[in-house]
Amino acid sequence: MTFDVFAHGLIMLTTTGARTGREHRVPLGPLHIDGRLFVIASAMGAPNHPAWYHNLRRNPQVTVETGTEVFAARAALPPDRDRLFAAAVEQAPGFADYQARTSRVLPVVELHRLS
Repeated sequence: MTFDVFAHGLIMLTTTGARTGREHRVPLGPLHIDGRLFVIASAMGAPNHPAWYHNLRRNPQVTVETGTEVFAARAALPPDRDRLFAAAVEQAPGFADYQARTSRVLPVVELHRLS
């Protein structure tokens, strides 16, 4: 049996490896806030940022797959991170638990559609 990422409300984010330059795909839970698309680099509260976050910081050009469409996007750290994180916790309370597990600030990443 295979796991259908899209049936579980996830997206596939493709980044370019910061060191290798190779493509990497990772399933993530998207958040839609104020008509904008976000992901949170929570790594379930691990002490370090996930690899995909380091990748997009080096190369913010990404590909987003939603199950019904594929589009190019540019990842960015929005200036209203704290407000967005609070809104994210309202949608998905588990993010508050992840933040409580770590001393790092969980990055909120906006995915700006390019195409």
